[in-house]
Amino acid sequence: MLARIWSAAIVGIDAVPVAVEVDVSPGLPATVVVGLPDTAVQESKERVKAAIKNAGLAFPIKRIVVGLAPADLRKEGPSFDLAIALGILAGSEQVEPSLLGDHLFLGELSLDGSLRPVTGVLPIAATAQELGMKGLIVPAANAAEAAIATEVPTYGLHSLTEVVAFLADPAKFTPIAKQGLSAAPPTTPPLDLKDVKGQQHARRALEIAAAGGHNLIFVGPPGSGKTLLARRLPGILPPMTFAEALETTRVHSVAGLLQGGGLVQERPFRSPHHSASGPSLVGGGSFPRPGEISLATNGVLFLDELTEFKRDVLEFLRQPLEDGYVTVSRTRQTVQYPARFMLVASTNPCPCGYYGDPTQPCTCSPNQRDRYWAKLSGPLMDRIDLHVTVGRLRPEEIVSHQEGEPSHRVLTRVAQARAQQQQRFADEDIRCNAQMQGRHLRQHCRLDKSSQDLLEGAIRRLGLSARAGDRVLKVARTIADLAGAPDLTTSHVAEAIQYRSLDRIG
Repeated sequence: MLARIWSAAIVGIDAVPVAVEVDVSPGLPATVVVGLPDTAVQESKERVKAAIKNAGLAFPIKRIVVGLAPADLRKEGPSFDLAIALGILAGSEQVEPSLLGDHLFLGELSLDGSLRPVTGVLPIAATAQELGMKGLIVPAANAAEAAIATEVPTYGLHSLTEVVAFLADPAKFTPIAKQGLSAAPPTTPPLDLKDVKGQQHARRALEIAAAGGHNLIFVGPPGSGKTLLARRLPGILPPMTFAEALETTRVHSVAGLLQGGGLVQERPFRSPHHSASGPSLVGGGSFPRPGEISLATNGVLFLDELTEFKRDVLEFLRQPLEDGYVTVSRTRQTVQYPARFMLVASTNPCPCGYYGDPTQPCTCSPNQRDRYWAKLSGPLMDRIDLHVTVGRLRPEEIVSHQEGEPSHRVLTRVAQARAQQQQRFADEDIRCNAQMQGRHLRQHCRLDKSSQDLLEGAIRRLGLSARAGDRVLKVARTIADLAGAPDLTTSHVAEAIQYRSLDRIG
């Protein structure tokens, strides 16, 4: 007997419906899975067999052929276990097949028949709604996650036995209530800027970066507070909109990083080690998975000790920083992941760390310093809007007990500036000033004669590229937003220019 059940596979951060067709017919006992299954899908034969037996059901001693359609799409992971098991039970007439075509089934089976959680449930739930399914059956641990993105009745069940009971009498089961969902459990509270002593120039740059979504690099000697400042950025970023939270949650769902199943509402802060490889940063693998830049979508990617990263790894960031997404191409498939993130980096000015320091002499030769900075290419630095020199704290600042301005007050100003940008770009797919394109600059960053002359002189004197010049305008627009000014003035442009301190001619 032939049975057909719906499940789904993940491609990028989207889901593709998969028809699980199971034919149970007389012949030599064997179970064959076709349709480009990976090892985990092939091994489902043994998991399903044990789960059916341990659930008190009969595994048919017949020839079983499992087809996963479309056949040319690579299937991976254990999420097809439940659908395969139900297909075998329906094909052997142990369950009523009438509901199988109207519901989508997802879940990994333990050997005792219980359902284990799987990854990528959120985009699959959205696909179930697009297909017009009447119900979505997932492991209980994934139910809250699934219900975020769909209006389809979602049932979180615990075992194969419970799923069989649902198919026998669906009215006895209640779908999870979407309105009862909560956000994902909060992590540790964000660090507060009040703990940062001095560094007013760097604090101002951090506020501008948060207000406009700009990329930022801190350069200074060891112990000057570069990392301290960067790790306090999440505390002054405004909350994500629902659209941003849903996009971030989809990426984390595919990566299997959701904790508690709720909507991700805290902006991500990812800080990979400098030994990270290119694929781990941008995504990849034989079967592509999102990398750090995608996991940081709508949040912050912090690269501490930037010049310790390999140059070829850093070059991978150039295209995502410009486009807001990354395309990962492999022989078997090509997938696209979102990559709208703020890049925040820190580095020492030289290998020993003390070049330009007024108290500690630098022990590096000019050639050593040149090789050190050669890891950061001109095109990459072009894409960083704010270059900030962080100096050594004075002794009186170090011993002082005076607190700096707390994060909540800075956040108020940042939120007001972001609100202006949301109003400005209400009809555009733009969320902050850093994402403006050329036509937006012409419309929202008009300069008077004195400001234009100032910018032209800076471009000539610093050797700025056209891209760097545009980024000066974007930063100036954010400075004006923080001041509540409708138009750019000379002071806004002048302050933006001073944040290009690392640009060099040639």
